Amino acid sequence: MYSGFLTPLLLSLLSTPLLTHSGHGQAPLTTAPDGDWATHHLAEEHHISNFDAGAFFTLHDFDFSSSWTPDEIRRMYGLDDESQRGVDEAKKAEVVRRTLEIFDADGDEAVQWREWMEGWRAGKRLEDFGLGPGHHGDDEYEYEIHHFEKFHDENTKEEDLTHPEDIEHFRKHDEQEAAAEHQEQMDRMPIVEQNIPQKFRRY
Repeated sequence: MYSGFLTPLLLSLLSTPLLTHSGHGQAPLTTAPDGDWATHHLAEEHHISNFDAGAFFTLHDFDFSSSWTPDEIRRMYGLDDESQRGVDEAKKAEVVRRTLEIFDADGDEAVQWREWMEGWRAGKRLEDFGLGPGHHGDDEYEYEIHHFEKFHDENTKEEDLTHPEDIEHFRKHDEQEAAAEHQEQMDRMPIVEQNIPQKFRRY
């Protein structure tokens, strides 16, 4: 019943031997405790193993520009996820700065494909800053990866979705639908009274 969240880019990557994806019915991927952050990230956030450096770069090149901008580095590390609200901006800036120090050879404030590949071959790796595996999907994707795939499968019926995580997920859905319906009603009104400053209203 659940289609999940797979972008065309990810689907194309999963069709190559560069990445192996763990789907429903398989045990969660595990990584060595001393493994690098990229390996942990793919196992935890994408259920992917057996990747190569090029596939990892492409998967996180969110704007398809063949480079990682500071914003994309933030997104890759999940720094704008709600789970990181308690992390101060100085720490987040450090993550971006340090990543650029490692891979941005020409100092243009971005990591180009060539720089990433050359750095990887030279043994450089993304650092683990102790901020978790890097949640950078939307609510639907995070629910699918971290809960639905672990506790449910494609045969699960709606009435079986009774875990607290399921209830919270669908509560958010209901709130979003209610907000969308309210906005649609407001858009159909020729004049939205709530948008008129109090001093200009006539009573």
